[in-house]
Amino acid sequence: MSRVLVVGPSWVGDMVMAQSLFKVLRARRPGVTIDVLAPGWSLPLLERMPEVARGLTMALGHGELGLLRRYRLGRSLRAAGYEQAILLPNSLKSALAPFWARIPRRTGWLGEQRYGLLNDIRRLDPKRLTMTVQRFVALAGERDDEPPAEIPPPALRVDAEAVARARARHGLDADGPLLALCPGAEYGPAKRWPEAHYAELARAYLGRGWRVAAFGSKKDQAVGAAIAAAAPGCLDLCGRTTLAEAIDLLSIASAVVSNDSGLMHVAAALQRPLVALYGSSDPAFTPPLNQAHRIATLGLPCSPCFQRECPFGHLDCLAKLQPARVEALLEELLAA
Repeated sequence: MSRVLVVGPSWVGDMVMAQSLFKVLRARRPGVTIDVLAPGWSLPLLERMPEVARGLTMALGHGELGLLRRYRLGRSLRAAGYEQAILLPNSLKSALAPFWARIPRRTGWLGEQRYGLLNDIRRLDPKRLTMTVQRFVALAGERDDEPPAEIPPPALRVDAEAVARARARHGLDADGPLLALCPGAEYGPAKRWPEAHYAELARAYLGRGWRVAAFGSKKDQAVGAAIAAAAPGCLDLCGRTTLAEAIDLLSIASAVVSNDSGLMHVAAALQRPLVALYGSSDPAFTPPLNQAHRIATLGLPCSPCFQRECPFGHLDCLAKLQPARVEALLEELLAA
């Protein structure tokens, strides 16, 4: 039985999209065992991907070099018998543990001049592989292979008992449609739709008898509190759930409105009807990968700029994206 070690990315959305690679690997290599080396926070995601045998914790902070720990990690992996390592990050440091693990074939994009550390180096043609998920999936094949005509979308599985526990714990065990709002974006404020717009949308659906809840990390607590204060009845769960609970609770949402963020990709992988909001980022590069979605973007001349903060200080690409337009897209989606 062949064994492959995938070095996973450090962002929630990228880890969700990595499931497409795992699916392609399983389809092309029946019986392959896939282990994923990734940050500890990602384990709840990997546990919901049936293609992954084990999630191995990379106990280093984002950007931390930690040479000695990477060396020890590599040595500890030697006995696993991996025949290939596939590296999704493009950093030099991500290639160290597989090199020290003496994995015979080490595959990845050229990145930070990783000659020697990788022995199956690919040169990225961004015009050929325009999407992040295409770049991940391309590493499943040989250097000159054409990318798959159809990429299998991520599909997270949830456990009904875990969902029931999360609903009871966080007050979402009542019946009725649920609108989930995801107002955060780890990358920066240039990807965040204004909280006042989220609150206006929340009030509209609360007025129709919907339940509305805001999801996010501890870093999103201020914006979650502001939305809840401006939309009485909106349940603020920002920073109050684990990632595992957030995944389970999003699985019961009747609809999701989200910035271009990790939770947007989670909602798509749970096959939730989704309106995705794009400002500084490009929906052609990291779109939701489910069928039931709509993209809300203004396509201004200054966007996408891919900046963490608006370089002009006005954030027109999101501030001028009115709640009425998002509501219309959501209603169109729900009607379909």
